[in-house]
Amino acid sequence: MPLDPQIEAMRDRRIRAATPQLYTLSLAEARAEDLASIQAEAGEPEAVFEVSERVLPLTDRKIPARVYRPTAERPLPALLYFFGGGWTLGSLDTCDAVCRRIANEAGCLVISVGYRLAPEHRFPAAVEDCHEALVHVAEHADDFGADRGRLAVGGDSAGGNLAAAVALMVRADALAAPDQAIALAGQLLVYPNTDQLADDESMRANTDPWLFNHRSVGWYREHYLGDPADAADPLASPLRASDVAGLAPALVITAEYDPLRDQGEAYAARMSAAGVDVEVVRYPGMVHGFFTMIGAVDAARAAISQASATLRRWFATE
Repeated sequence: MPLDPQIEAMRDRRIRAATPQLYTLSLAEARAEDLASIQAEAGEPEAVFEVSERVLPLTDRKIPARVYRPTAERPLPALLYFFGGGWTLGSLDTCDAVCRRIANEAGCLVISVGYRLAPEHRFPAAVEDCHEALVHVAEHADDFGADRGRLAVGGDSAGGNLAAAVALMVRADALAAPDQAIALAGQLLVYPNTDQLADDESMRANTDPWLFNHRSVGWYREHYLGDPADAADPLASPLRASDVAGLAPALVITAEYDPLRDQGEAYAARMSAAGVDVEVVRYPGMVHGFFTMIGAVDAARAAISQASATLRRWFATE
């Protein structure tokens, strides 16, 4: 189908304003523009019962986190959410509106993780931060008011890539030390990068200079990977993992007009073939980034509602 009318209107506004693509800006300019654009399209932030700022003490560093609590009830299931931005842009503020809405709709804690960004900290720094953040929350679940037995990971774009990588690491942890394993309830992968070397139909077709396109993908990859050989590492390209059996259940959301569409759907198909419980949904007429456009795009709210319903199902207890 053609671009959704709300997306078409957004594209027209960008054309009239001659909005530059992020990959044409300096890093500082791109980070500021990315946040401003996302906040403009996110609408008024939803109120939640409590939002608190945390610092996570990891092995040899500290990273920020933000905890969204929908009710006073303790313990609650928890989603660790990793923001998008090509591992290069983004912050806890980038995904604030999404985290608030998911917390309220899913009835769970949402813990947004402020992982280190590239190019200051290249692969695998972000993956290590997200994995260690999950381990820290699991080990200190009482402190967070979280239920260690009901933890999930998720994110959009690069955040979806990080969630998929963390799910692979959790599976490896369980094989190495079964008695200390974290049993993930699920992985929410919103238009995730799954193959840094992808050369597929959606990557070739999405070249529109006014939307996220194949050049955007390359720009982020160049910032993230210090060594081109890292592109084949499963923690950078989960689709290239030798085995995906035994992973946590997954919801994979893709967008019709997104260069990452095919690799996200390929990863979903690969997991499903390996016996993983997977649901994959392509949103027609949508573009990369639509999930955060809560205040401007109806499909964003629908996708978050779908993600929240899936989280409720994953977290359900007998």
